[in-house]
Amino acid sequence: MIRKCFLGFVPVVAVLAMCASALAGGRGGNACSGCQDASAACGSCSDAGATCGTKTMYKREYVTEMRPVTCTEYTTETRERTYTVNKQVARTEEKTRTVTVQVPETRTKTVNYTVNKNVTETKTAEYTVQVPYTEAVEQTYTVCVPVKEEKTSTYTVMVPKSEEKTATYTVQVPYTEQVEQSYTVCVPVKEEKTSTYMVKVPYTEEVEQSYTVNVPVSEEKTATYTVMVPYTEEKVSTYMVKVPYTEQVEHKFSVSVPYTEQMTGTRTVQKRVAVESMKSVQVRGGHWETQQVEVASSGTDAGGCPCPPKMCCKRVWVPTCETKEIPCTTYKCTSEEVPYTCTVNKCRQEERSRMVSVSKCRDEERTRTYTVSKCRPEERTRTYTVTKCVPETKTRKVSVTKCRDEEKTRTFTVTKMVNETKTRMVNVTKCRPEERTRTYTVTTCVPEERTRTYTVTKMVNETKTRTVNVTKCKAETKTREYQVTKCVPETMTKEVSCTVMVPQQKEEKYSVTAYDCVPETKTASYTVRVPHQVTKEVAVKVCKMVAVEVPAEGGCGDASACGSSAGCGEAAACGSCDASSKDCGRRHGCRRCK
Repeated sequence: MIRKCFLGFVPVVAVLAMCASALAGGRGGNACSGCQDASAACGSCSDAGATCGTKTMYKREYVTEMRPVTCTEYTTETRERTYTVNKQVARTEEKTRTVTVQVPETRTKTVNYTVNKNVTETKTAEYTVQVPYTEAVEQTYTVCVPVKEEKTSTYTVMVPKSEEKTATYTVQVPYTEQVEQSYTVCVPVKEEKTSTYMVKVPYTEEVEQSYTVNVPVSEEKTATYTVMVPYTEEKVSTYMVKVPYTEQVEHKFSVSVPYTEQMTGTRTVQKRVAVESMKSVQVRGGHWETQQVEVASSGTDAGGCPCPPKMCCKRVWVPTCETKEIPCTTYKCTSEEVPYTCTVNKCRQEERSRMVSVSKCRDEERTRTYTVSKCRPEERTRTYTVTKCVPETKTRKVSVTKCRDEEKTRTFTVTKMVNETKTRMVNVTKCRPEERTRTYTVTTCVPEERTRTYTVTKMVNETKTRTVNVTKCKAETKTREYQVTKCVPETMTKEVSCTVMVPQQKEEKYSVTAYDCVPETKTASYTVRVPHQVTKEVAVKVCKMVAVEVPAEGGCGDASACGSSAGCGEAAACGSCDASSKDCGRRHGCRRCK
């Protein structure tokens, strides 16, 4: 792949090098050698163009050619075959059978059911009541009383002090100096080289090829299969039936008969009575006072010394405690016995009897006839056609394109870059050290002790005594009566209609479908692909070498040189144009440039 790319790139480099040399020769003013020999007349410039140096080069081009190719094509053919199909033909038969049907019958029976009746009962219960009472209790409490105290403290202050000092420092002073510097330049040098390259020349060769074709072959076969033929059979079976009957039975039950009774009793009623009294209450109050407090400063002044303490005002709450007599209302509970009369519902038990119908069943044996459908196996034979494909080998001739190697030689120009050393003067900036002096002020802090007086307020605990009324409760046991309602079950009778299913036998007709197998012959069409040989013209791309005329190195340059040497007046104007000689010749009418 790399070799092919290099061989294709070399002719392009050669053509570009020749064009560059031709332009260089035209601009330098060199006359064509052929034009100097034909300097007799102006018309000789047109003939001298043939003597300019040209050379023939070959380049590869792809050409499309039509070549005959033998190929296999398949034609679709429709064929027919015969096969046998078994069809099942249905036929209907009527038969008779005995069926047992359940017929509904409405009957009446007596049913017992239970009803719950409410019975009220009086009961007595004891309960406990908490009765409140007031009791005076002496209580001790603590009060915080503020006490002021003056204190003296000593603190240290840093007093600032300024002092002048002198210091020496070094400065780097820049200056410029010229230095000789060497550098390398790449100069292009042209060189001609000759290379040998290989070319693939195509040629056609006929090869014999074998291929396989599947040929269809039909074959008849016989198969045996089994068919299940249906038939009917009658059977007799015995079964048991539950026959219902009714029987009268005596049933005893208990009944609760309600009655009313008057009862008298006493109950306790609680009443609350209001009592007015006076009690002592301690009222806590107070007022706000403004006090001066000395606060230490956390910052420093401009000299770096700590700031002196500040006097601040703050509001302080001074508490007071007073005892006052206030009226209050208390409630006392009073018990009172109240008589009452009530009606109580009670029940007494009575035993009764009644006749009840009970349904029972007796076993009874019966016989029935029924039909059963069965199938018996039966063997049958059928003939069918099987198509198989048999492989068959055939031979054909195929044209194959091959390539042979051919060696060729070509000349091309290579440009190389040669290193050349040159010298130049460069300005370089450097620095020299220089000593200088400066004066600066230094501020230092000297410690100094000072004294200050401040007031401290402390809170001192003080114990006091007071009398407080406490409400307490004592337990009292009391009795009360309450009524309880109970549910007593009671059995009752009612007549109920019910539906009973009575079995009855009857005969009915039913249809049975039987199937008979009937053979039927059918014809089916199928498609077969038949191969045959066909010769076709196929377009093939062929690589060929084509000759191209290219100007030789050192040939004719600009048309103005040829015109000046031959003495042509029209061609002299061609040399004054900056464009190519061909376009300039069209504008000025020079026959040589055309």
